[in-house]
Amino acid sequence: MFEGLDDIDWSKMHHAYGTAEEVPALLRELASAEEETRSRALSSFYGAVHHQGDVYRCTVASLPFLFELAQDAAAPGRAAVIELLVSIGESAIERFEFERRFAQDGEEAGTADEDVEDDYWDYIGHPEAAALLRERAEAFIGFAAAPDRLVRQAAIPALGLFVDDTQRAVAVLRERLAAEPGAVERLLVLKATAVLALRRPEVSEVATAWFGELLDDAALDSTVRLGALVQRARCTPEFDAQEAVRAAIGLLREQPAPADDWWHAPTPAAPQPAIEPGSAPAHIIAAFEELARHGKVHSPVTALLNTFHEVLDGRVAERTELLAQQLHSGDAGARLDALRMAKELIQAWRGDHGPLVALIGDQLADPHPQVVAEAAAALAAFGPLAEPARPALAAFVTRRCGERCGQCGPRTWAHPERGLRRAHQEAVLALAGLGDERALPSLLVALDGGVDAWRAVRAAGCMPDAAGELVPRLVDRLRGFDLEQERTEHEVAGVLAALGDLADPAGLGAVEEVLDRAMRGGQWPIVRFALGALRQFGPAAASALSAIRALAGPGGPGDAETALAAVTALWAVGADPDEVLPLLLPGLAGDGGPFRAGDIDDVAGLLGAIGPAAAAALPRLRERAAGRGWPGVHCAAALWDVGGESEAAAVLDVLLPAWADNPSTGRVVVPCLERMGTAARPAAPALRAQLVLPGRGRSLFTTIEADEELQRACRAVLARLGEPDAQQNPPGPARPDKRA
Repeated sequence: MFEGLDDIDWSKMHHAYGTAEEVPALLRELASAEEETRSRALSSFYGAVHHQGDVYRCTVASLPFLFELAQDAAAPGRAAVIELLVSIGESAIERFEFERRFAQDGEEAGTADEDVEDDYWDYIGHPEAAALLRERAEAFIGFAAAPDRLVRQAAIPALGLFVDDTQRAVAVLRERLAAEPGAVERLLVLKATAVLALRRPEVSEVATAWFGELLDDAALDSTVRLGALVQRARCTPEFDAQEAVRAAIGLLREQPAPADDWWHAPTPAAPQPAIEPGSAPAHIIAAFEELARHGKVHSPVTALLNTFHEVLDGRVAERTELLAQQLHSGDAGARLDALRMAKELIQAWRGDHGPLVALIGDQLADPHPQVVAEAAAALAAFGPLAEPARPALAAFVTRRCGERCGQCGPRTWAHPERGLRRAHQEAVLALAGLGDERALPSLLVALDGGVDAWRAVRAAGCMPDAAGELVPRLVDRLRGFDLEQERTEHEVAGVLAALGDLADPAGLGAVEEVLDRAMRGGQWPIVRFALGALRQFGPAAASALSAIRALAGPGGPGDAETALAAVTALWAVGADPDEVLPLLLPGLAGDGGPFRAGDIDDVAGLLGAIGPAAAAALPRLRERAAGRGWPGVHCAAALWDVGGESEAAAVLDVLLPAWADNPSTGRVVVPCLERMGTAARPAAPALRAQLVLPGRGRSLFTTIEADEELQRACRAVLARLGEPDAQQNPPGPARPDKRA
């Protein structure tokens, strides 16, 4: 096996992380009899040689050897290798076709760059991979009919990708649907047919007609008919969404209840504390656990319903109706997956989510701990939008289970069973996010006992009315940190942020102590966290002014980032403008002056906070506001705050085009418009246009809280101007076209 593998000069090829010398070893490990060895090699291959779907020259060079493994019926892990081949082929074909269209468009516009294109194809192997895999189409047809069910599952998607003869492809897919006894394989056949129809328009009419026949065939099981419905909608841009959702709900109601909880794998009890000494930081472990949960699927129809939600896109009412049925499913796995979909809908799209949030709250009474934990986690992510579920959250957090359990009520925070512990903790975080005092007993259990206390710290800052009980515990925790331990930095930052949010005088001394310790140890990130907390204390932190002054400006002991944080704290704590401005004005220099070039946004924000007293900055602010990008936006906002009415026209000339070009700038633009009052009247059309947008935006920085605040501010400005807002002219439903 693998004849000629060592004759290839792999050192002259590259993958995502460097030269490809280790590829032969990975290929040999994929043929190992040891499952652990194969799994490790497969993970490495995906991570480097097929990194995030990329297809390199070394990926193409690997294909003949991967085919050797795929064609060996006795090879262990054969299905995983076929799945890898299909993944490579799918990426190669998709990206090759995209690049070909892009090149054609460039030629038509006269902008094609032959040199760049040659360099690109010298590094990337899309065309070769696509051609090689299409040449092996007959092999994939054979794999799709193999006795091994896992091999068939891996190969069926190839039928919609690699078979150039569309009539043969359709015939083979029809044969496979008739021959397959399992729902998973049948759904894969329907999906492959839709992929073929979307790639090859000449197949579209035949495919959609077939989907219609299957949907109308009452003799077929409801899962296959649901698959036909979804794939037909996927291939039909102008489908009737309401009718399709009603039909889908009817088919979901026909789904048989599972014989058992085949999806459910109880999490074992873990010793306390949850994070063992010597392991990775707690928040890192939690992030990886969440990532693993997010990638799991617990119902055979979940992938299908995910596709349907993608097709429905911004039709919030229809998607909400569908999710309500999913959350009422008799399959606990389906309910679990539906919670993920509901969370994604609310995070991505605006609308009246109250009924859906309340329905998610009802899942807290589900008998399955994983469903409960997922519902609680979704509610914790919703912030203020979790309000309709407040009664359910409070009942869940405070409930007691009598003698059946040694730990209940607030003590469930530290329950030895990880599933119950996660469910309770997420519900407490959701309740605390609403400022509900019923979360407090559990937070105190966490801070007193130390189990997952870092989670409780996150919530503590949301409960200012409980500062008297929280601050002493936060102070004790802060004073107990060894600042020289790098892994404590995240937890120190969390406690400092919570103390800053609470701004209780009882916590001020501990913040100053940490500032002093971090300054002496040169732990500048912690110094900046402490300065941020002092900034929130405001004038109450006047006792820290001498330490802050020592850090401010270019002559301080810290770096440029720390110096700017100190200047910002200096102003917030109560320094005179005459002291702050000489430190700040050089930051408007083209190169950032004494600060980092990228800090001009913060410099402009601080000048805006100082207001008219910063008039000396006006000439430079006008100059920088005329520039493009984020610095121009921040400087324009500061220009209004410093210069006022006389600068209104210049400010709007910057802010409105910037907002139109980059919707993410709205988080700076709209608050400035709100401060401008009636001078913002020319922005009224843009504000109304913002309010009729159905989505929250696709920026990584767009959160539910940020988007809700953006909408509130838009309405406030329009109300002040006496202008109608979007509520008087609600938008119609989006018309999605999710054909790709």
